[in-house]
Amino acid sequence: MLFRVAFERRNEMKKMTAILLSFAMCGGVFSTAAVSAGEAPSGGAPTGFTLEPSLYAHAVAGAKDGEAWQAWQSIHDEDFNEEHPEEKYFFLPTSAAEDSVEVYNAFSQSVTLNGVAIPAGESRVVGYSTESAYSVLADGDTYTLRYMKSHAEAAIYINNSDADGSGNDLLTYLNANKENKSKATGAVVSPDGVIDNTPIKKIKGRGNTSWAKPKKGYNITYNKEVSVGGMAKNKKYSILPNYQDDSLSRNRFLYDLSDAVGMPYASDSRYVDFYVNGFYLGSYQMAEKVEAGSLVTDVTGKEYLNKDGTVKEDFPFIAEVDAGADESDYYVTCSGSTKITIKAPELEEDDPGYEEVKAYVAEKYNELIKQCRTATRRSNVSIADLIDLDSAAKLYLINELGKNWDSGVSSTFFTYKQDENGKYKFYASPVWDYDNSLGNAVGIKRDLQNMGVSDYEEYTGWWCRFKGKSSNENMSYNIINNLSRNKEVLATAANVWFEEFLPAINHFSGKTRNSAVADELYSAEQYYSLLKDSAEMNYTGGWLLRTGNWVAERKPMKTASFDFYTGEYALSAETKSYEMTFDSHYSYAVDWMVSRAAWMSNEMYADYKGSKVPYDVDRDGVFGINDATEVQRFLAEFSTPTKLQVEIADVDQNNRMSISDVTAMQRIIANIA
Repeated sequence: MLFRVAFERRNEMKKMTAILLSFAMCGGVFSTAAVSAGEAPSGGAPTGFTLEPSLYAHAVAGAKDGEAWQAWQSIHDEDFNEEHPEEKYFFLPTSAAEDSVEVYNAFSQSVTLNGVAIPAGESRVVGYSTESAYSVLADGDTYTLRYMKSHAEAAIYINNSDADGSGNDLLTYLNANKENKSKATGAVVSPDGVIDNTPIKKIKGRGNTSWAKPKKGYNITYNKEVSVGGMAKNKKYSILPNYQDDSLSRNRFLYDLSDAVGMPYASDSRYVDFYVNGFYLGSYQMAEKVEAGSLVTDVTGKEYLNKDGTVKEDFPFIAEVDAGADESDYYVTCSGSTKITIKAPELEEDDPGYEEVKAYVAEKYNELIKQCRTATRRSNVSIADLIDLDSAAKLYLINELGKNWDSGVSSTFFTYKQDENGKYKFYASPVWDYDNSLGNAVGIKRDLQNMGVSDYEEYTGWWCRFKGKSSNENMSYNIINNLSRNKEVLATAANVWFEEFLPAINHFSGKTRNSAVADELYSAEQYYSLLKDSAEMNYTGGWLLRTGNWVAERKPMKTASFDFYTGEYALSAETKSYEMTFDSHYSYAVDWMVSRAAWMSNEMYADYKGSKVPYDVDRDGVFGINDATEVQRFLAEFSTPTKLQVEIADVDQNNRMSISDVTAMQRIIANIA
């Protein structure tokens, strides 16, 4: 019950912040600046990092802030070497005004920009247009300057010019070693120009294979809780580069989908523009970090000890299936040589209970995988006492929908805690790390051959039941492989798919508007409106589309659709092609996801036990006056509709549930329509 209360409160917080987000989605941005072009603002100069001879632009003209500044910069290669140093860009965040910006002159002489003279060491508000190029003479050199402007959900600035005490700037120091960490100053800037200067307690690198890529991700801990783009306040975030995902969105889509279908502890996230020491690093995703006590509200990591310092007989924990765990991680090796990283309680060797906690986690996980493997062989064996079936089914479906290459191998999290009856069991959540999904990865050829999979890149074909298992074997130690072949999970999955997943995906695709999921999952069009300008800045700045042989080719395809009432699965008449542009790659990710959902719906349709009758809102297998009455009850807030009921109740297909739907039902019943 405590879990349910915390989960519901968190969702209420998300719904409240949706009002702010809806403003950003519409593309409208206002600045707090009230300074005209040519005026000298009363704000501050850049103070958060060491200045170079350059021009700097502020996120909010006239703000008394020294942190949210960016230098003009040239396009760079993936080693951060400048290309065409005489050509400069300002990559402006959402908060900047649409036609003017405060510019600080760090050159030794006055600079004139678009008719405005800016003395050395001072700033002025300068008019600009993203359609124009401007010639600038600075310290004897001539530059061409262009402006680009984002409409992402926030901007993140982090600054430290001496991160290690030896003069190394923050980015150089952090990128040298994933274990390096530093304090910093900075700013979180909202679309409306509000600046939060909460200092950063710690920033360090994150990721396994992704850490080896040039565009890197980081874990950030603030001194106190901050809100990013309307998210609930938190101290700890992961800022994700999505380097290998040229849509910059696969993680966002599946994190938000997991939230929309009610998976516990879904990580909320936002599209942000990221600046370090005045350098624009690109378009990132700022996500709530998988962390005890904050994202996972039911586990603090401190429950394992008795008052006398001994380890309790039972206690909650957070664990991750993590093939990449190494000596820097707190992990235990379980059956099948599976590495399980212990995220909470996360202990050091000299902490009390260090070995006992490892033994306890191994015991519980081994018990789960043993029972799952036994249940695969023997249909009369149940796993319901060991794992929550609803979350297990949803974790399986998220991985199946994405054809996630890492399914059951890494970034597979479980929370072990008490259910509503006080019994300890596993909950399959939170979800994490899906950039290698939704048609984005080619996989490893020899592994695919060993599994007997020849259609991995296609949106058709089952995946999880093959991943982690040789084609000539029946058993596997891959946990999601076991869940995907478990009779109890599959029985739950069919109903969960049609009653929760499909209505959410129909909302995402724009087929319907579903108010039951709209606060957690946006439409693909809404995500695009938030991201498109930030993505253009990201790829103009120097990051590449298609970042290597691992990323799958965007092959032409016929998209698929599915009709819930008739069970009809259909392919588009035309084959759609995809170009080497962000727009095209984004469309590919959306089309692949929606088409795979249609294929999975077709495959699971016969297993769905609920009503398939049109307009059957009360789900009793027939359509009649009771269904109209049920809609009236929903409108009067006497009862709460499910996601599927919200979709079914929109009889007049005007994207909302209203009294007109009741009228439409009554007309159909009376054979007037």
